[in-house]
Amino acid sequence: MPKYRFKLDFKVRDYECDMQGIVNNAIYQNYLEHCRHEFLQSVGIDFKRLAQEKTFLVVVRAELDYKAPLRGGDVFWIGLNLERVSPIRFAFLQDIFCYPDQRLVLSARTIGTALNEKRRPFLPPEFANLLGPPKIPL
Repeated sequence: MPKYRFKLDFKVRDYECDMQGIVNNAIYQNYLEHCRHEFLQSVGIDFKRLAQEKTFLVVVRAELDYKAPLRGGDVFWIGLNLERVSPIRFAFLQDIFCYPDQRLVLSARTIGTALNEKRRPFLPPEFANLLGPPKIPL
């Protein structure tokens, strides 16, 4: 199991399940987004303040690999890592595991950037500090 920079626990609510009794596939995006927001908050990046300052964090790509279903009442956790993808893009790498057996439920890679007031992509200083310098290809 990989090491994660951030972990967050959740519990499936019944209304998140479809007629088959499993979590609807779209709900996983909500779980992942909530975890990303909690992570940003934990490192001092205020999503709401950035938006008020006309810096808009946006998702440009989401890849989700579903491995096993969650069901109503399941307790699970999300592990998160963050990496720089390019000078102006970053990736959240997230995995969902179900308690108590640590069964892998989902793996996701979400690419994001920020848009400035003119809707041009850029990397806010808060993210630049968090990610460190871009890697130089060999």
